[in-house]
Amino acid sequence: MKFRTEIEIAPLNERIGYRHRLLAVGSCFAEHIAGKLADAKFDIETNPTGILFNPLSIVEALRSYKQGDPVRPEELRYDGERWFHYDFHGSFSDADAAQALKRMNTGRAIGAAALEKADFVLLTFGTAWVYERQGRPVANCHRRPASEFVRRRLSVEAVVAAFDELFRTRPDENKPLSDKQIILTVSPVRHLGDGLEGNALSKAVLRMAAAELAERHPNVHYFPAYEIVMDDLRDYRFYADDLVHPAPQAIEYVWEKFVAAALDDEAQRLLPEVEAIVAAARHRPRHPQGEAHAAFCRRCMERIAALPQIDFSAEKRYFEQFTR
Repeated sequence: MKFRTEIEIAPLNERIGYRHRLLAVGSCFAEHIAGKLADAKFDIETNPTGILFNPLSIVEALRSYKQGDPVRPEELRYDGERWFHYDFHGSFSDADAAQALKRMNTGRAIGAAALEKADFVLLTFGTAWVYERQGRPVANCHRRPASEFVRRRLSVEAVVAAFDELFRTRPDENKPLSDKQIILTVSPVRHLGDGLEGNALSKAVLRMAAAELAERHPNVHYFPAYEIVMDDLRDYRFYADDLVHPAPQAIEYVWEKFVAAALDDEAQRLLPEVEAIVAAARHRPRHPQGEAHAAFCRRCMERIAALPQIDFSAEKRYFEQFTR
């Protein structure tokens, strides 16, 4: 008997290898997959200016990275305690305006460098609901009064049109996503502030927009993270205590599906060895100065030497202190 409808995912047309560089932008679920990639020693930068939930804010962030314009002091806002920016996460805010500006410009510079070198860009849509202030979408409301914003639900056409502008339409154009491979996902995290009906409608908009973008642009590939959690797992035991966010077990399952569909054959072959080396570096021995641990570290250094294409700088520093 079958008790669940397990999803079957065909390998993506373009797959990620250890030679590639990556940028992940979007909702908090994007950070889960990006974190798994980082732990597996892929070269990835994640949300350089903070978590982004709606597609228009993702578009604005990518444009700002491409243009490389610094944040100007007059763009900052003050709430009586901290200086903030509507395009940045609250973690970039500060009681000192100069410090806030420095953090934001550092984040934007990191984003610009990551986008410039990226072979793959991972985009995760969280919600189709958007808050706008003076006609512009905001990435974060920073706890300002609701009366300062206009809240609306994006249409499929609006999402697709905004992203269409990021792709090259003429040979001489240099747009943010022109020469990148895009892996597009819809976050399975529920936004219950909109109610279950509002959340379902929002996710439907995002899913339709993702399908349209994949059909229009050959370098856009959809990965069904949303369907894996909502249709394959489909059980509250795979959610955290808030019943909104996927539990660690669900994230691990999505990661396994992502590895099979999105990583190339060589990366899949190397991954178990990479994970073993990373786990070894995180292990804390009972007798770190003993000869047994020194021998263990020497063996790990030999394993690292056999994988010169992967950056194990942090792990090498750890092992080397016990092999001198």
